[in-house]
Amino acid sequence: MEKIETLFSWLDHTAEIIEESQDEPYLDCLAHAMEILFHREVSNIDDELTIKKIEKRLENIDLNDFQQKDIRKAVQMAILKGMKDNIQQQHLITPEAVALFIGYLANKFTAKQETLTVFDPACGTANLLTTVLSQLNKSVTAYGSDVDPTLMRLSVANANLQKLEIEFFQQDSLRPLLLAPVDLVVSDLPVGYYPDDVNASRFVLKAKEGHSYAHHLFIEQSLTYTKEKGFLIFLIPNFLFTSDQADQLRTYLKEHAHIYGLLQLPESIFKAKENAKSILVLQKRGQDTLTPKQPLLVQLPSFKNEKAMADIIGQINAWFSKYL
Repeated sequence: MEKIETLFSWLDHTAEIIEESQDEPYLDCLAHAMEILFHREVSNIDDELTIKKIEKRLENIDLNDFQQKDIRKAVQMAILKGMKDNIQQQHLITPEAVALFIGYLANKFTAKQETLTVFDPACGTANLLTTVLSQLNKSVTAYGSDVDPTLMRLSVANANLQKLEIEFFQQDSLRPLLLAPVDLVVSDLPVGYYPDDVNASRFVLKAKEGHSYAHHLFIEQSLTYTKEKGFLIFLIPNFLFTSDQADQLRTYLKEHAHIYGLLQLPESIFKAKENAKSILVLQKRGQDTLTPKQPLLVQLPSFKNEKAMADIIGQINAWFSKYL
């Protein structure tokens, strides 16, 4: 924790110095501070006093003193501080415990593959993507996409500090991507309506009337950019299969994917019951793919209950041994 606190304090204080000088939002200043730390050079600041302050701070920090997980957690803490008063759903960060659990599942579902291509079409600050990559013990090529320029800047700086090679696209991920189909998709799906009805009209899962659900379109887009037999691990709202367009989604999934797992997360980690989420695991249909005899259906206990979590992990590992 001492290492994490040290790095968080450096990032936070440096971001505040930039904020005073540049009069920009904290998250943009945090991205700037991360870039300065990575390149070890103060750029894009005109004020000499501010430059000298940051250069002095650079003398007292060395990235080589920190492990990858320390860097990831320190960056998370700083981003969470910046998002504290931000209520936009797309600016929320995937909780660390959930990201780690998705990484565990990703490792299990791709255990037989020596190399892997991974994509997050709604990568945000890349917290989920970098956490998953840290657990994949194989050669990985990774991609992330997001429309928000501030989040994209944070993503790139986050990956750089962790020394992770990720190719990012700053664009509306529901438009065509210059990306070959991948082996694995992981994503914390944006929940809500997609405002571009013209672009939505290209999708099978477009709404019959009014705006389409962005989370439905992201599932379809993700399947489009997944190889046959590839896996997709989504963080979904618990109402996904009970909403007014759920029948349309179920029909689509039955035709294009196999449901391999549905794991309900503990409600205690969400601020409100209506924000509760689950993990959905799909496999894209292929020539010789089969629906699993027994999908992985789990009600997860609190992540703080170590004994209950150990029991559940034992049951999940047994399921993998038997059915995958």
